[in-house]
Amino acid sequence: MPATAGWREWVGLPGLGIGRIKAKLDTGARTSALHALSSERYCEGGAPYVRLRVQPRQRDGGRVLVVETAIIDERFVTDSSGHRERRIVIASLLAVGGESWPIEITVTNRDSLRFRMLLGRSAMQGRLLVDPDRSYLLGKPPTVPSSRRARPKTP
Repeated sequence: MPATAGWREWVGLPGLGIGRIKAKLDTGARTSALHALSSERYCEGGAPYVRLRVQPRQRDGGRVLVVETAIIDERFVTDSSGHRERRIVIASLLAVGGESWPIEITVTNRDSLRFRMLLGRSAMQGRLLVDPDRSYLLGKPPTVPSSRRARPKTP
């Protein structure tokens, strides 16, 4: 049975070394998105990778994580304003409400938006029901040792 979540929740992305980040749960968005200050592509062993500078806390300019992970795809995504953008797609475990499962995440600049992470319906399908009147129903993910560099295995 799916857990009931609020319209915003604390989530973790342990595969990326991100212990906690506030996410907006958006059933109108198909794809999840993560804010990156910058991204730098490179190859390792012939496979495409990306080095991201991620700022998990909205108003904490001093805490920037460097995340290195495999690029699993590139897709065009249309945002709520109707703008199409080609985005890198990465994968990670999502930790929320004491459970975790793998999700795909697009990388974009969300600096002007209120949340550094948007959790789309593909990541929630069959696992979470969203109560739009409530917030933070599932608690904070357990603290995981946060490394400045995360090197998840290739999917």
